[in-house]
Amino acid sequence: VQLVESGGGMVQPGGSLRLSCAASGFTFRLLDMRWVRQRPGKGPEWIATISSGSREYYADDVKGRFTVSRDNAKNTVYLQMNSLKFEDTARYYCGRGSFANVPDVGQGTQVTVSS
Repeated sequence: VQLVESGGGMVQPGGSLRLSCAASGFTFRLLDMRWVRQRPGKGPEWIATISSGSREYYADDVKGRFTVSRDNAKNTVYLQMNSLKFEDTARYYCGRGSFANVPDVGQGTQVTVSS
């Protein structure tokens, strides 16, 4: 199993980023996929899930600002992040499954919101 997150970087408050997670080694289309983040000095937290049927779920912190999507043909899950805030600074991980608040096997991608 391999999960490779990308797309992080530094952005100003109010800006946008699109994260990607390329998956391999399992039957991607059959699994729910999630995003988890870990802010500096804090434990990991679940933020979004897209089910195998493309139903979306969001933590209150990101609802209305973030959008999760998937492309089963590319074995990739995305996280579109808009209206970014300082408190969105974190390392972002994708994972298999629905609502676990722990990272999976990927290394994550760093998002820094700074003016």
